[in-house]
Amino acid sequence: MKIMELPDFLANKIAAGEVVERPASVVKELVENSVDAKSNWIKVDIEEAGLQTIKVTDDGVGIPADQCKNAFLRHATSKITNENDLFHVKTLGFRGEALASIAAVSRLRIQTSTGEEAGTVLELEGGELQSEGHSDARRGTEITVKDLFFNTPARLKYLKTVHTELGHITDIINRMALSHPDIRFELTHNGKRIFQTSGKGDTLQIIAAIYGFSVAKKMIPVRARTMDYEVKGYIAKPEITRASRNYITTVINGRYVRSIGLAKAIANGYHTFLPIGRQPIVVLQIEMDPILIDVNVHPTKLEVRFSKEKELFAAVEQMIKDAFHQETLIPSGAPKSVEKEKTVQPQFYFEESSQPTEEQPTLQEDSASNFQINEGPLVEPNIEQQHDDNIATSSEEILLHENWLEQDEKQEIENESIEERVPTLYPIGQHHGTYILAQNDEGLYIIDQHAAQERIKYEFFREKIGEVERELQDLLVPITFEFTQQEALFIEQYSEELKRIGLFFESFGHHSYLIRSYPSWFPKGEEEEIIREIIDQLIRDQRVNIPKLREEAAILMSCKRSIKANHYLNLEDMRRLLDDLRACEEPFTCPHGRPIIIQFTKYEMEKMFKRVM
Repeated sequence: MKIMELPDFLANKIAAGEVVERPASVVKELVENSVDAKSNWIKVDIEEAGLQTIKVTDDGVGIPADQCKNAFLRHATSKITNENDLFHVKTLGFRGEALASIAAVSRLRIQTSTGEEAGTVLELEGGELQSEGHSDARRGTEITVKDLFFNTPARLKYLKTVHTELGHITDIINRMALSHPDIRFELTHNGKRIFQTSGKGDTLQIIAAIYGFSVAKKMIPVRARTMDYEVKGYIAKPEITRASRNYITTVINGRYVRSIGLAKAIANGYHTFLPIGRQPIVVLQIEMDPILIDVNVHPTKLEVRFSKEKELFAAVEQMIKDAFHQETLIPSGAPKSVEKEKTVQPQFYFEESSQPTEEQPTLQEDSASNFQINEGPLVEPNIEQQHDDNIATSSEEILLHENWLEQDEKQEIENESIEERVPTLYPIGQHHGTYILAQNDEGLYIIDQHAAQERIKYEFFREKIGEVERELQDLLVPITFEFTQQEALFIEQYSEELKRIGLFFESFGHHSYLIRSYPSWFPKGEEEEIIREIIDQLIRDQRVNIPKLREEAAILMSCKRSIKANHYLNLEDMRRLLDDLRACEEPFTCPHGRPIIIQFTKYEMEKMFKRVM
């Protein structure tokens, strides 16, 4: 077997396979370079979802004429100079393989200038320099990538449809805009602008541009600080959910990252507020000393490793819990058409934009602080996304008043009673023996009686279970368990830990065990189920999480002991249930995350019955 060094053209193609997976990968690398170049404006023009052309233009610092060729050498970078720099990374790109890898599988043209002298133009094909020349002295860089994968056609068969590839690109630009709200981003596809931000640092306006007004108006600002971390951002009210975690955006020192630990901390913060299988919309920006994070553990730098991660995760979880504890989380029951006249995913239009603009529909507020759209000629809708994994882009452009969100937030604060999270409700009847109908001066309320009592009993049992430590309940007749060989091995391995929590497994034949006592906080009648859950935890996590088990026990007891549907109550029973609910710490969702109360305001009722137009 002969060992030899790979030629540069082949090594670059292999490296490109790690960096350039699809057109969105090219967009990501080029836009990150533009951000690192201290750009205030970044424009991305793509044709056929990037399969034909990708052009990224910025107004950054540019590349000096004598350095431009070096940018296309493997592992050439201006961002690190020694080993210590790897532990203080402050830029998005630093490995120096992106431009070389992109050029290796495309026809690439770069035009760049520092603004102090004539610019440089280079053209490369398959990584080989074809021509070079001079350009004007406009400060910034423009990189055009054409015919991606022209020399590696096998790659093309793994790409998806234009719609899917466009979705990935849009997702990248959305994340970059959320990560850098102080940079103005523009994205066009086949000559039509589909996304734009102001670059004025307003994250909430960017959320509105990506997700729409209705979502942005239901985002809650959050902020937390520890000795090592500063966290700020927005979290959606629990009524706004999605099917996947793709709507969670976590930004560390300006870099969008994926973190299982952060996702779990967010989920724990939303605990009992989200239905099973649903995920929140969250945008968090986290600042920390670069020494506390290792961004060099993944080829695309999406995954990171934290120091003091428990401190960060605890801060995020508590921050979300504290934010919800200060909010009234009663969703509106009005149809969408009543909540707002027209569902749109808004875009920003700014007069300083270099793009010519068609006439836009305008946005105004009516007397009830609900946004109304005055119809004007609509811009052609954006390509519709085909799957839920990509963040939705806008369907049309609208004119945004810069202060609309601020005004609306002030209006909501004026209308809310800070001291009383759930107002006094007066029951007036029951629907199908399942829903309590109540009213007050603010409107009509519908309460799910089973969910309400679940919440009341859950908080009661949670407190009661938390008080019990190591008391044991003896059984008159022991419980017999039969386990698989794997389960039996774990029981033997963790027998001491099981004893510490009050479970004494007594061998009783082949893979069979007796339990003669159990902790007194186990719910009556559910002992066997809880014990089996403990064994499942051992196998899954190699440890027993008692707080989690007690939490699950409280949920189990609250559900089984609550009134069910088709159970008729008199007015006094209803009144007592509503008063108990108002006394709860978190009275808006049951332990499984389902809403308890839905409100129809007086205005929404009048709107539905056409009393107001």
